Amino acid sequence: MMRIECPWCGSRTEDEFTCGGQSHIARPDPARASDGEWAAYLYQRDNPKGLHYERWHHGFGCGQWFNVARHTVSHAILAVYTMSEPKPELPDVPGDKA
Repeated sequence: MMRIECPWCGSRTEDEFTCGGQSHIARPDPARASDGEWAAYLYQRDNPKGLHYERWHHGFGCGQWFNVARHTVSHAILAVYTMSEPKPELPDVPGDKA
């Protein structure tokens, strides 16, 4: 079981959290976006083998949303940061590319 470091509550087991999917996705302008742009925004997500930036919700705790940089193969959490903080630049991990 993964342990996730909530920025507000500290280290907790993963069963207290829900993954909200990929983070740092820019929402298109509703007045100018085509149907294809909306479809891409709503449904197309990265599914990398390696480093992935995700949103997580501490539903069985403080109720806050935050971001996690996680390695999708090892499930190692490389960074945890609040929604207002910028995305950290992390080095590529050798052997990630399929």
